[in-house]
Amino acid sequence: MLSVMKLTLAENFRAIFYTPFYLLKALGLAEQAGLELQWLPPGSPGGAIDAIKNGSVDLTWGGPMRVMKDHDTTPCNGQSLLCFGEVVSRDPFFLVGKKTLERFELAQLRQLRLALVSEVPTPWLCLQADLRDLGLNVPEIEASLKRGLTMPEQIEALKAGTLDIAQLFEPLASEALSDPAYQLLYAGHTRGPTVYTTLICSRDGWDKHHVAFTALNQVLGTLQSWMQAQTPAIIAAHVQSFFPELGTQLLERAIARYLHHGIWAHSPEMSQTGFDRLSYSLHSGGFIRTQIDFASCVTPLDQPTR
Repeated sequence: MLSVMKLTLAENFRAIFYTPFYLLKALGLAEQAGLELQWLPPGSPGGAIDAIKNGSVDLTWGGPMRVMKDHDTTPCNGQSLLCFGEVVSRDPFFLVGKKTLERFELAQLRQLRLALVSEVPTPWLCLQADLRDLGLNVPEIEASLKRGLTMPEQIEALKAGTLDIAQLFEPLASEALSDPAYQLLYAGHTRGPTVYTTLICSRDGWDKHHVAFTALNQVLGTLQSWMQAQTPAIIAAHVQSFFPELGTQLLERAIARYLHHGIWAHSPEMSQTGFDRLSYSLHSGGFIRTQIDFASCVTPLDQPTR
């Protein structure tokens, strides 16, 4: 008989690109592997980080950018953050604008009114790095940015004509694109691997629970293989209860777009290429002072850290 390993897992804010985590809960895969997960309700983006560091919560999920920020600003100790279990391997954000913007290129942002996601910083930090790679003057573009709008407010501003381009994730991108007047101008996933979401724990937490965390990592691998063999309709049916405000067709379109573009990782093994790209983006945008080393943030799954 399997001994039960208990873990507390704090949800991050609710979002479709976190679908693999909702599937983990809906399908009961962790319990089948001898894990008992106590799911704590979602809060604000990154809201559980302090609880992870003080040991009152074992795990959360979110961007490795929070792990990198921790390593950039805090001396290494037992509360230092670690990440494992890659789940979102590419940028899930899009730029959407009117079809009158023909032959769009990112260089045109110098003359257009672009709004940034106000809820979290990572989408802009990644986009500005793309702009720098093209040799564009980011401060010049920043001068004309529209800040402070939520993503639903961005859609309203597009409709009102006070905004040219919105930065959105799903299902808001699909919602906007359901209007034939709008088009997809740029997708963050096209830059390639960018580790966007992982599980996050503390160094002390890893040492205490590394056997359970390793088992959970293996469960994620099983889930990821299952997802790649499913249709958007089947996945949507399993997670519909997490999004009661969304119609079935919209949820399916959103999931189909993410599946088609490879947003979700096929394996929980952390991509150093994707990790390094995120570190580069955060550093070039001034979010961290130095590019953070992969090995310092990602611990080998078969052993404790000390």
